[in-house]
Amino acid sequence: MRVYLNRIHREGEYIVAICDQDILGQSFEEGDKCIHISENFYKGKLVPVEEGLAAIEQATIANIVGECIVQEALKAQLIHERGVIRIQNVPHAQVVVTK
Repeated sequence: MRVYLNRIHREGEYIVAICDQDILGQSFEEGDKCIHISENFYKGKLVPVEEGLAAIEQATIANIVGECIVQEALKAQLIHERGVIRIQNVPHAQVVVTK
């Protein structure tokens, strides 16, 4: 499986936006929760999941969306299942590393 990975370096932060290939450009809403998987933010390079996981490991901030990448990040212990929310059954997690 391949995922879209966008790496952003801004003001001392290394931000990773990563999503499953098949949800790019879609929006999901459920109750008061909504997320838009915008091409401007998430579409970077199409990479293997392993490269995406390596980027998450180095990130100071990560936005992770989609069944495949969230499951792989859980397996790699980069995120915890309590930190995953679902919007229309699409998993989303955020990582913020404090210094």
